[in-house]
Amino acid sequence: MVDWNEHIVIDPAILVGKPVIKGTRLAVEFIISLLAQGWTESEILRNYPGLTHDEVLACLGYAGAILGAEKVYPIPA
Repeated sequence: MVDWNEHIVIDPAILVGKPVIKGTRLAVEFIISLLAQGWTESEILRNYPGLTHDEVLACLGYAGAILGAEKVYPIPA
């Protein structure tokens, strides 16, 4: 299992603090959106040759961790 903390950074000086893949300006959001549009991992790696399999997995891991920590509170009607 890939530890997303090793691959994802948040720095206010890079993309206004959006989570990015370490050493790049590629946002986690961008990689997730490519996958959502139907891109395969091999297409992403071919178009962004500096990326690795583990970095793509780290983006998914980060998204899962953030969504897993999200809390939803019902509002009384």
